[in-house]
Amino acid sequence: MTPDQAPDGQVDDHAAPSGAPLDNAAIARLYGEPLTRLPNDLYIPPDALEIFLDAFEGPLDLLLYLIRKQNFNILDIPMAQVTLQYLEYVEQIRKSNLELAAEYLLMAAMLIEIKSRMLLPKRQDDLVEDAGDPRAELVRRLLDYEQIKSAAMALGNVPQEGRDFVRPQLFVEQGLTQSWPEVDPWDLQRAWLDVLRRAKLTQHHRIGRQELSVREHMSAILRTLQSQRFVEFCDLFAGQHGVPIVVVHFVAMLELAKETLIEITQAEPFAPIYVRLAYSPA
Repeated sequence: MTPDQAPDGQVDDHAAPSGAPLDNAAIARLYGEPLTRLPNDLYIPPDALEIFLDAFEGPLDLLLYLIRKQNFNILDIPMAQVTLQYLEYVEQIRKSNLELAAEYLLMAAMLIEIKSRMLLPKRQDDLVEDAGDPRAELVRRLLDYEQIKSAAMALGNVPQEGRDFVRPQLFVEQGLTQSWPEVDPWDLQRAWLDVLRRAKLTQHHRIGRQELSVREHMSAILRTLQSQRFVEFCDLFAGQHGVPIVVVHFVAMLELAKETLIEITQAEPFAPIYVRLAYSPA
């Protein structure tokens, strides 16, 4: 029994014609399910399917395609043939997509203008400067576009990660044995200095209270001067320990000088300073 016959020997009206795909070859997929034959009630609107054999990125791309396809010299473009072919293509896309054809229509107008200027006879007038070839500006734009397009294609052919190749990745399982780093004496020294630095940041300065009498120090200075005629200023502080005691001793000396009980003398500038009892006439 052939695939075109039913089990009772009759020919199936819905069997696939000669050259059609067999039951195991799907012609389409609907929601993931393969379709081996088209439904009888299938209706396809006329404008539901459009096929573009060549896709162009713009007017210059289309114009360059027409020139290269027919091996025209880009420096000597036959404007009549190229313009005619260009207008035929624009007319096709204008019927389906007017917004897309707007940009192509602008180029078509430029081609028609160039063609018209080439048909005009040249004026033999010395006062009118020769404007040159009307195709010069179009040729320049086409050459620039072709150069940029070739560069873009060259960049597109460069292998790209994720599109043409994937970087290899190797996963290495870490061992379960834990290894400790080695510590040398210099690491220990740096750690100790860091501990000292943090300790200085948290230290406290305590101020104690000590009762000192200026009168007692004044009496001590007078007793020292009574036994000696002159006493050098630095020697007067001998035996006084601690900054608070030295300050009170100095204040006591100033009080004695204020009350004219002692005299502070100096023989010459930068000479040693001496302290003695004030002279009082008998």
